[in-house]
Amino acid sequence: MSGAVEARIAELGLKLPEVVPPLAAYQPAVQSGVYVYTSGQLPMVDGKLPVTGKVGAEVTAEEAKALAATCALNALAAVKSVAGDLDRIKRVVKVVGFVASAADFTGQPGVVNGASELLGEILGEKGVHARSAVGVTVLPLDAPVEVEVQVELTEA
Repeated sequence: MSGAVEARIAELGLKLPEVVPPLAAYQPAVQSGVYVYTSGQLPMVDGKLPVTGKVGAEVTAEEAKALAATCALNALAAVKSVAGDLDRIKRVVKVVGFVASAADFTGQPGVVNGASELLGEILGEKGVHARSAVGVTVLPLDAPVEVEVQVELTEA
């Protein structure tokens, strides 16, 4: 099933990916009432990380920003897996971004903007959200960035 949101994704030259399989004992997304919470989404493309390492060292802030957008797209795929249709998104409530950072890197908000800006491009006003951008020492598989999303759905 695809509707206006997926048409907008295609308009942007993007494709909604398959849901990234869990790396451990968790679900990619769960629904509780009208909310869907995604697990942290890595910037997987075709089952692989395109880049690994710390932002501000092996990975540039610009590369990491693009990877954060990939995380957001993966999060939308996870939302669809439980909501059935992305057109049910009433609004994105919260985005949390984790950035594997070199010791002196302080540009986490700019990196996580990759996810926030993509959600805005796809969902318009529904994509405006509260957010945290957190620097961390290391992420699973040595990923440079990880993003989790909480959305509110319209009633089914």
